[in-house]
Amino acid sequence: MSSFTITLPSGASWTPTFVQSINEEKCIGCGRCFRVCPRGVLELVGLNDEGERMAVDPDGDEEEEYEKKVMTIAHQELCIGCTACSKICPKKCYTHAAAAV
Repeated sequence: MSSFTITLPSGASWTPTFVQSINEEKCIGCGRCFRVCPRGVLELVGLNDEGERMAVDPDGDEEEEYEKKVMTIAHQELCIGCTACSKICPKKCYTHAAAAV
């Protein structure tokens, strides 16, 4: 199978790579990727001591008992392949791949 490629106005070819996964072991939940994503692909969640996901209060009034916060892929279908999330991630948690056609 071949991958989806775009010809830019300059004539150069570009193959977008779309978010596939986030390594939750490496993720520190800093939110940099969330702030830079232009399409709302990501969501911050809390993990309790049993590894179960919990909603994070957007107002910061955290009464919940999180073991840690991690970023998750909430809407993978909205990814445009810009890789801004992986470029800004200080822990290099992201895996991207080209779309097969």
